[in-house]
Amino acid sequence: MSGVRLEQLTKIYRDPQRGGEVTVLDRIDLTVAEGEFLVLVGPSGCGKSTLLRLIAGLDQPTQGTIWVGDRPVNGLPPKARDIAMVFQSYALYPHLTVYDNLAFGLRRSLQMKGSSLLPAPLEATLSRWTRPLPKSLQLSFARERAIHQRVLSIAQMLQIDSLLWRYPKQLSGGQKQRVALGRAMARNPQVFLMDEPLSNLDAKLRTETRSQIVQLQQQLGVTTLYVTHDQTEAMTMGDRIVVLNQGKIQQIAAPLELYERPANRFVAEFIGSPPMNFVAVTVTAAGLEVAGQPLPLTSQQQTQLAPYRNQTLWLGIRPEHVHLGSANDPTTIAVTVILVETLGHETGLTVQLAHDPLAWRVRLSGQHPIRRGDRLHLHPDPAHLHFFDLESGQRLL
Repeated sequence: MSGVRLEQLTKIYRDPQRGGEVTVLDRIDLTVAEGEFLVLVGPSGCGKSTLLRLIAGLDQPTQGTIWVGDRPVNGLPPKARDIAMVFQSYALYPHLTVYDNLAFGLRRSLQMKGSSLLPAPLEATLSRWTRPLPKSLQLSFARERAIHQRVLSIAQMLQIDSLLWRYPKQLSGGQKQRVALGRAMARNPQVFLMDEPLSNLDAKLRTETRSQIVQLQQQLGVTTLYVTHDQTEAMTMGDRIVVLNQGKIQQIAAPLELYERPANRFVAEFIGSPPMNFVAVTVTAAGLEVAGQPLPLTSQQQTQLAPYRNQTLWLGIRPEHVHLGSANDPTTIAVTVILVETLGHETGLTVQLAHDPLAWRVRLSGQHPIRRGDRLHLHPDPAHLHFFDLESGQRLL
């Protein structure tokens, strides 16, 4: 298996409607370790899918170098890059059975032309021959036997071995996606590229298939780049996550590091569901002033924020780090409830801060008898406060 390295990778498209150019990817530097599962996330149009297409060879970069292992692959056609890509739309061959879809890439890689699939089991077919076979035919049989064994192995791993003789139109969405995954895996490529492969599945199938993909990738040890919009997929599947926005990398880190120490406000808002709450605060000698209310800080936080005294910053706090308090507690913030979402295991609130137009999301564990219009006092956990520059949005603390 091989790693992937991108050096100053840039992609610019001409926009005839605007009469100019659009920079989709802007000087991307990225190293994916051998055997790593790397997840790419970001809003629509940020360049995630374009990045995969450039690595696969389906598009050509405007500038920059793509390395797979120790060789640059910019000038190589897709079939010579030893990369397998799984698309959102499955892209199965409708006229081929599941078996032939799985075997297609193997036959191409072995430079075998035409359909030479032998009825299974192959041994029974070969036993019908009563005279020595020509060497060319012996080689064809040997290749087909190897393909047959590989297809069966992959089908069993994905639990689609009972579907081998069906056609794509006879499969459910989840089954089609497993066949698409199996076709990519069967070739045993150096790199897997997966472009939102689970987006067409229902919630239950997404969970099952997500777990299968992670287990299979760990078994095979193949370097994998995975594009998704789903927060749960990103946080639970990737060894590291790359957050993209407007064609630029915002942060590369392990899932928990992204959650606990986002590099800027964009990452803080994008990672986490619901997203992080923000409010403009003023740093005072006693702590903070939040929406016209004082909010004490720990002595350590006061020391760290001393250089920003009398300045306005963004305060960020995640919904799950806000707790119910009492009106007598000076560390609480008065709010008015504008929406209640009861989920059983937790209660979601949308609240309005006094003297501030921004609404906050709050996640409380369990069930609470709270109604719209109630006035509450919330206590932000001081151990989980995040501070960002008001202009640049870069993390300060």
